[in-house]
Amino acid sequence: MSTQTDAVRAYILSNFPVADPSSVADDASLMELGIVDSTGLLEVFEWLKDEYSIEVADADMVPENFDSIARIAAYIARKTG
Repeated sequence: MSTQTDAVRAYILSNFPVADPSSVADDASLMELGIVDSTGLLEVFEWLKDEYSIEVADADMVPENFDSIARIAAYIARKTG
């Protein structure tokens, strides 16, 4: 597991209600599981700005970048790498 994946997992599980954190796989859809909604995504974008100095462009605001812990971690890696 990457450092980004660990950081994203810690952020998601500490800021959004999850009944059983161990049941959330890194590639599970956060939207389908009801963990993160559209307002929650705005919180994720703010966290990325504060934590990694990443400004999320409108064109990047798609499920392919933010629908799972793994996708958010990959996005961070692309933007900071």
